Amino acid sequence: MRSSSSRRRTSHTPARRAAAVALVGVSALLAAAVQSGAASAVPVQAGNVDLAHVAMKLSPSQRAELLRDADTTKADTARAIGLGAQEKLVVRDVVKDADGTVHTRYERTYAGLPVLGGDLVVDTAKSGQTQRVIKATSATIKVATLAPALTAATAEQKALSVARAEGSKKTDADHAPRKVIWAASGTPTLAYETVIGGFQDDGTPNQLHVITDAATGKELFRYQGIETGVGNTQYSGQVTLTTTQSGSTYTLNDGSRGGHKTYNLNHGSSGTGTLFSQSNDTWGNGTTSNAATAGADAHYGAQETWDFYKNTFGRSGIKNDGQAAYSRVHYGNSYVNAFWDDSCFCMTYGDGSGNADPLTALDVAGHEMSHGVTSNTAGLNYSGESGGLNEATSDIMGTGVEFYANNSSDVGDYLIGEKININGDGTPLRYMDKPSKDGSSKDSWYSGLGGLDVHYSSGPANHFFYLLSEGSGAKVINGVSYNSPTADGLPVTGIGRDKALQIWYRALTTKFTSTTNYASARTGTLAAAGELYGTTGAEYKAVQDAWAAIAVGSRSGGGSGGGTSYESTTKVSIPDNGPAVTSSITVSGRTGNAPNNLQVTPNITHTWRGDLVIDLIGPSGTAYRLKNFSSSDSADNVTDTYTVNASSETANGTWKLRVQDQAAQDVGTINSWKITFP
Repeated sequence: MRSSSSRRRTSHTPARRAAAVALVGVSALLAAAVQSGAASAVPVQAGNVDLAHVAMKLSPSQRAELLRDADTTKADTARAIGLGAQEKLVVRDVVKDADGTVHTRYERTYAGLPVLGGDLVVDTAKSGQTQRVIKATSATIKVATLAPALTAATAEQKALSVARAEGSKKTDADHAPRKVIWAASGTPTLAYETVIGGFQDDGTPNQLHVITDAATGKELFRYQGIETGVGNTQYSGQVTLTTTQSGSTYTLNDGSRGGHKTYNLNHGSSGTGTLFSQSNDTWGNGTTSNAATAGADAHYGAQETWDFYKNTFGRSGIKNDGQAAYSRVHYGNSYVNAFWDDSCFCMTYGDGSGNADPLTALDVAGHEMSHGVTSNTAGLNYSGESGGLNEATSDIMGTGVEFYANNSSDVGDYLIGEKININGDGTPLRYMDKPSKDGSSKDSWYSGLGGLDVHYSSGPANHFFYLLSEGSGAKVINGVSYNSPTADGLPVTGIGRDKALQIWYRALTTKFTSTTNYASARTGTLAAAGELYGTTGAEYKAVQDAWAAIAVGSRSGGGSGGGTSYESTTKVSIPDNGPAVTSSITVSGRTGNAPNNLQVTPNITHTWRGDLVIDLIGPSGTAYRLKNFSSSDSADNVTDTYTVNASSETANGTWKLRVQDQAAQDVGTINSWKITFP
């Protein structure tokens, strides 16, 4: 995958991807098995979970009934949550908790046009009362005109020029450009979405989405829709496979898991391929000399991923509908990648350099399948910070699959792609304990993170998950040595991988939206942890500390675990592209100077926070820069905690937070801010 454009106002991706994702970029799939019988609580592995907030395991008929109910009442729901007369909801997914709370995920239309970035989640109590609405955008959906000044043909030509510049081997759009409302960033705008097909320059299928302003012809955004992503297997040893026998013929058809099938593309790059079929039920020989070896690896990976989601979260297939996707192996010639594709609802594996190392290892299969799960839940846009969270979700769940399988030939670890030798030197593709060890990923969040390729901006979220699971510092797990640092130099105590997985999955399925960024992911995972384990226990505090350890938000208790805070809750408006404003806090009753680790925590509402420059002004009048201007930081709001060496200031006196908006199009508010003396 190529990194997305980081131009002004273009760093969010559309609310719904049409197709696929790759490992180097790698993506996701999940096969599915039919559930039946009465609803019951998910069989949770984590322990000490508040069962009231655990998602129920629903039969296909129960899920279908909830979806029908949501569809029947969607007009009432739209009015109840304050949508405009021209806005309508489209039901996408539903999750029901044991206490009767229903989390319904919707897409949105405006005057009949899809709203990209308009998705939302509505939480409804058993009583029918709306408890919470989580929106991908807080902007009011309204456009001045629905008559485009730009023709669809012109929009298509602009999109094609973008595709050619990115190496597309196709000269036509897959479909005629469609009119949409672009709402993922800035002011909602009438736009065209054009999808360019063909192939990328490395042989990966191409589904480049280009969003063009329908009035000016300006490119608003682009993103890639392809998310890159007895059996004698090459990587997992001899395993048991579920297959189907018809007469004297056996096929790689798993009837117990939604009918998942594995096909042989025989180095082709289109179509379904040929279903693996033979006269005996022993598949492959553990080497690439037998085409069925890769088939056995892929089939086993789909099997284990299905069981992982079912037994860990109660999820039946990618769409949670009991229906299977399918797998294709031997894609292309020496193709060094794997990908999930929404359009075929399948995952596809290349054979690696020299066709010697098929990308069919267990964690890769779990990674690719999980892209499908993300696509059918939060729909995290595959670009910017949300794209990094999308990739991290697949790494997190792929790691969960590997530990779940408990396979002695491929033991669980926090390394991604360690079996497939994609670098040619035996090293893993990614490291979760210290992502920067791969040479490109980042260990911690920073304002320019969203401008990186999504496979590198995923690093901080992978690091968060490792810290939440295992804690910081040196550790040996299944024979692998890890040594995980923290951004603030403070330790993190892990809560175990099982609980960490439960928290991430609940946030993914009930809190995240298409435009969720790192700050919002912190909010979502804290909400999930609170619902599952309470807000006063070790789990909630560990989530706070693990995020702080990658430079997102503050520690539990503030700073290094405690201290005295002084806060101003007086709201101050921030003018658009105007003069600086200040908010004051008076500190008294302390002795001596301020510490060298004074904690400053603003709570500022502002879309496109990169516009803001923020300073702390000490009692002496000295300014301490907290945040610089950044044209690429498109995230909403500022809620981070900053550490300031204020040891030259007297502690007592008036401290000020100074904020200036240095670019047009957005206004904001200082809701509150606090300083904490550890």
